[in-house]
Amino acid sequence: MIWIYNILITLLAPIWVPLVWWKARKRKEAPNWKERCGEYALDLDRNRPVVWAHAVSVGEVVAAMPVLRELKAQKPEVQIVLSVTTSTGHETARRQACSLFDHLVYFPIDVARFMWVATWRVKPNVVAIFETELWLNFLHFAKQVKAQTLLVNGRISDRSFRRAQTVLFYYQTLVEKLDRCLMQTETDAGRIRAYGATNVDVLGNTKFDEAISSDPTAREYWREQVEASQEDIVIVVGSTRGELEENFVLSALQEFGAVRVIHAPRHIEVTDQLVERVQHCFGKPARRSKNETGRYLVLDTYGELAQAYAAADIAIVGGGFAPLGGQNIIQPMAFGVPVLHGPHMQNFRDVAEMANRAGAATTCSTTAELAKQLRCLINDASARRAMGDRGRDLVVANQGASRRYAKAIINALD
Repeated sequence: MIWIYNILITLLAPIWVPLVWWKARKRKEAPNWKERCGEYALDLDRNRPVVWAHAVSVGEVVAAMPVLRELKAQKPEVQIVLSVTTSTGHETARRQACSLFDHLVYFPIDVARFMWVATWRVKPNVVAIFETELWLNFLHFAKQVKAQTLLVNGRISDRSFRRAQTVLFYYQTLVEKLDRCLMQTETDAGRIRAYGATNVDVLGNTKFDEAISSDPTAREYWREQVEASQEDIVIVVGSTRGELEENFVLSALQEFGAVRVIHAPRHIEVTDQLVERVQHCFGKPARRSKNETGRYLVLDTYGELAQAYAAADIAIVGGGFAPLGGQNIIQPMAFGVPVLHGPHMQNFRDVAEMANRAGAATTCSTTAELAKQLRCLINDASARRAMGDRGRDLVVANQGASRRYAKAIINALD
């Protein structure tokens, strides 16, 4: 299988090489292309164990942080090489997790030569892959250097599971190279077993652990950024993706001119378009990147949304109003904030279902439904408190996964 895979990579290079280059060009920060080709300049102590943790982008870095924190606490001698694929993931790791790794690198493109060079330079004792990022050459060469390979905080979305059925033999080859598959939920465990995995355990979702850690001054600070008094209602709109979602949310917000809003797009590269839409509906917004304050603040910076939720009386979480899979609703729940989200929450399926059952979140399928729920919550402080309390209780009840994952990694080192 490995030979067929690499022949196909070579033959299809005229397609994927321009695509990789084009996607990188869209980012504000260019990746380190030497590292993307496996050329790592690392100073590793070969007398100490090495863990290579791979987190694709922002979401996976956030999920990895509490595990790396536990790993450093339980086994301080370990050396952690953290790899990311995107520049946003790199930025998030530098800003929020710099104390949790020894080296931060860009993940190599899954070409045999690149992966061979990278794995022999790192020569990890354990490879810990966060969530879903499985590459055949990476796993193949990890086993060549005798690393233990773990899928950590593993999840398989509805879309990925459907797609995998058409090339099931490929996924069977991938999971054969995993020593342990440590999954978030029983649903995820069942799906990876359907790929042929045998050593599967359910340890929970690390994002419940990361969400609970916050700056106690965050609420006051972020409310000041939108010039809000104690009586003002602050709505934080998190991780909207694209024109369709932005227009969906803005249409619902238009009747609530007195509220204060912090609006964080999922991709800050498209902030200018969001600013134009906000200006059309509400007047010129303030921009965080320019250190501006105002009633409507566009959060066009990296890594600040999680703490900005502390200021919210109501959270609107994007990614689910259009069929995009949804975004993280755990962060606002951890602050005791009621959550409104769309119906397309496949990437956070289990969390969304738990939150809706608990009465901590509400699904809004139309602009009218979103406006109705906003109206109810804005006018009913007791309803806001009740939803928020249920959300915080749900987060607290599901903590502890990061400690279990760190223990599994330490066991693999022994």
